Amino acid sequence: MDLIDGNQIAAAIIAELKAEVGALSGRPPCIALVRVGEDPASVSYVKKKEKTAAEIGVTSRVILPPISITEPELFKLIDELNADATVDGILVQSPLPKHIAEVAVFRRVAPEKDVDGFNTLNLGKVAQEDETGFVACTPAGIMELLARSGVDLKGKHVVVLGRSLIVGKPVALLALQKKAGANGTVTICHSATSNLPAITRQADVLIAAIGRADFVTAAMVKPGVIVIDVGINRVPDATKKTGYRLTGDVKFDEVAPLAAKITPVPGGVGPMTVAMLMKNTVKAYRLRQRAPA
Repeated sequence: MDLIDGNQIAAAIIAELKAEVGALSGRPPCIALVRVGEDPASVSYVKKKEKTAAEIGVTSRVILPPISITEPELFKLIDELNADATVDGILVQSPLPKHIAEVAVFRRVAPEKDVDGFNTLNLGKVAQEDETGFVACTPAGIMELLARSGVDLKGKHVVVLGRSLIVGKPVALLALQKKAGANGTVTICHSATSNLPAITRQADVLIAAIGRADFVTAAMVKPGVIVIDVGINRVPDATKKTGYRLTGDVKFDEVAPLAAKITPVPGGVGPMTVAMLMKNTVKAYRLRQRAPA
C-alpha cells in the first residue's frame, strides 16, 4: 500500500506558485475572500487560505460581512468586487446563511474571477474541455494528486461515490476528458444506486465523496484499488481534546491493506483544495493581464 501524501504534493505546488509569482512584474495577483458570519470551520478555512496566499506572494483581501447581510446586499458586494480591476479572484466561503441561496451567489461571481469554479459558465467549460475555464478546487486537486502519484486513468474504471456540484459531478467530467492522465471509464454512484457494493468492487479507482464517516468498507473494494477519500467527518471521540476525531468516507484501517494507493484523512485531499485555489488565482491574474482593455 502506497500512501498518497496530500501535504507533500500541495507543498510542491505552493513552491511552484511562489516561484511563478516571484517572477511577475507589476502588482501581485489578488484574491478577495468573503466570509459571512463566524462559523468556526469557515473561520479556520479562510485563515488557511489567507496564510497560503501570503506564503506564495498573492494579496488576499478578507471581507467579513455580518451574518445578517441580505442576499441583495451580498450581491451588491460581489458586483463591486467583480468591477474592481485590482481583484483577480473572488471566493465566497461556504456554507452561507440559510436565507442566502448559494447557487445564486456562485452565479453572481464573474466567470473570469470565479476561482472557486462554481459559476455555471465554468462548469460548462469543464464539460466542453475548455482550458480557459476554472475547475472547482477539490476536483482539480484530486486530478493533480493522481497525476503526481503516477496514476493514469486511461482505460481504468473510475467509480465516483457522490454526485455533488462541488466534487462528484466535476471530478467525473475531469476523469472523462480526452487528455493525458484522464480518459477514464466513469460510473457515478449515489444514495439511490442499487447494489452499491457490486459497483464499487469494480472500481480500479474509487473516489469517495459521499459525506458519511467510514462508509466504504473492505467488502466494497477489490484488491489493488486506488482510493481517493474526499470526506472530512467529525466523529465524537472522548479521548480527543476537541471531543471528536476526523475521519474520511473510507474505513481506512480496513481498506488500506487492500489498496495499491490511498489518501489519508486528514492530509490527503484537503491540503490540495487550498493549493488549487491559489493556482486558479494565479491563472485568473494571467488571463486578465492578457485580456484586451
